[in-house]
Amino acid sequence: MSNIGSKLQEVKRRMATACTAAGRNAEILTSVPALSAPASGSDRLILLAVSKTFPAEAVREAHAAGQQAFGENYVQEALAKIEALAELRAELQWHLIGPLQSNKTRAVAEVFDWVHSVDRLKVAQRLSEQRPAALAPLQVCLQVNISAEASKSGFMAAEVLAAAQAVAALPRLQLRGLMAIPEPAGDPGAQRLPHRALRELLAALNAQGLQLDTLSMGMSADLEAAVAEGATVVRVGTAIFGQR
Repeated sequence: MSNIGSKLQEVKRRMATACTAAGRNAEILTSVPALSAPASGSDRLILLAVSKTFPAEAVREAHAAGQQAFGENYVQEALAKIEALAELRAELQWHLIGPLQSNKTRAVAEVFDWVHSVDRLKVAQRLSEQRPAALAPLQVCLQVNISAEASKSGFMAAEVLAAAQAVAALPRLQLRGLMAIPEPAGDPGAQRLPHRALRELLAALNAQGLQLDTLSMGMSADLEAAVAEGATVVRVGTAIFGQR
């Protein structure tokens, strides 16, 4: 087994152990199901391999080990990788998880499968207008500034309901849920607090009639805390590909 393949297996073991500790009987997946809501009573946990700054060959190696969903932060870098791996396009899911400038929305709308980092209504509107009708709806999450950090982008918690209702009404997009990058915390209990707040926010949105199924939260350092609070997608880079 390749080095990346063995690290993928170790991350999946961590995810499985975290699920057991949290009392979750989750099916661990390497890509996100195409349709929105899982069957009633099912529990899915998706591993999103964050391949930013690593070359296309690293993605190819991870794919050979069974991984299908990949997260990228930088649009131009991602587009180059997608082109380099064009023969695998039908087998890969490309997720943008980094900041998206308004002048780069067209390229993202035309190529990506998911955008986790919708942090302004203007960005969602441009993605909706620019998503080709021939493609499946672009799957999107609202980025929430769950720790209310001045240096972070994203909607504040009080803004999320109005933003979610507006985005859910846009054509050629499918609003799936919420994403957050909490302020780092070393203590597991402290790590859980922002993840819990995001879960409660998603529940509040669904109580208002939205049908959302995605909590994109948790990374290499805090995936256990995120899993304990109901994460459905964990974004793991360093533990799979190594230090950047």
